[in-house]
Amino acid sequence: MIKTHSYNCNGTCSRSIELSYDTDTNKIVDFTIVGGCNGNLKGIKALILNRDIDEVHDLLKGIKCGARQTSCPDQIAHAIEVLKDSI
Repeated sequence: MIKTHSYNCNGTCSRSIELSYDTDTNKIVDFTIVGGCNGNLKGIKALILNRDIDEVHDLLKGIKCGARQTSCPDQIAHAIEVLKDSI
């Protein structure tokens, strides 16, 4: 089953994330982010599609952007946490 969740980002240039994953395979099947650095976010999408959602979470959690306490990758990890909590 495909599970999709929208998440409003906090503390980053990106404004929102929509993340879909297959609950049967535990893999991310789609990812869209609004705002942020276009090239970097295209790169992140290419790296996380079809990867295990828990692995992606662990890789991205805690990454900071400059002096900020979060980043777009860290916000993806937060979105994954909210998504997994809603199941």
